[in-house]
Amino acid sequence: MSTLLLSDLHLPPHPSPLREAFTGFLKGAARHAEAVYILGDLFEVWVGDDDGLRTYAAECEALHQLSRTVSVFFMHGNRDFLIGDAFAAATGVRLLDDPIVLDLYGTRTLLSHGDIFCTDDVGYQRWRRFSRRRWIQRGYHSLPLILRKAVVSRVRSTSLVQKRSKAEDIMDVNTRAIDAAFAEHKVSRMIHGHTHRPAEHQHASGERIVLADWRPGDCEYLRVATEGISRVKIAVSA
Repeated sequence: MSTLLLSDLHLPPHPSPLREAFTGFLKGAARHAEAVYILGDLFEVWVGDDDGLRTYAAECEALHQLSRTVSVFFMHGNRDFLIGDAFAAATGVRLLDDPIVLDLYGTRTLLSHGDIFCTDDVGYQRWRRFSRRRWIQRGYHSLPLILRKAVVSRVRSTSLVQKRSKAEDIMDVNTRAIDAAFAEHKVSRMIHGHTHRPAEHQHASGERIVLADWRPGDCEYLRVATEGISRVKIAVSA
């Protein structure tokens, strides 16, 4: 028995070795798991289910096939928080709140995309709260696709400019926020992505595992099983 976790694949809307690696994972290693958790930023950009289901048709079909025999879960990231019910219906993937707590083979574990803990980045947290409001998303989804793409392009351009001016540590998790989450949720293990800084950290309350982001030639998922935890590499051509 094993559970596989991954995040921050940032699959592009054009053909890519990353997309090939992901579909290979879904058709291979994932089929032998008890459950698969995708903790956000599976896609580089998602302007809406109507466009995304067409753009990523192969990945969505592979998810659909996998979900027939394996429990597959998805948690929104900062790049694909607009994924909605149509995606869930088409793929059989179950959408999760952020964060969630579950028992992973005897260990109470918190799962999160991870951006909620980057509290030093005040501007981003303000944007996150604004963009997750239902009335904002309803208004956005009412726009024609061409305008939605223009909005997303503008937001991404602004984000890139702002990111260049921010100190690196501001975009990492805040230790106090992490400690508070351990205490609030009464967990002894935390697993998240977002920061693109894969590592294992020891806190006073327990272990924190940061998932790896995917890059050509360097992709991996986390395997949690009764016998322990391991990072598993996936070979990807450049």
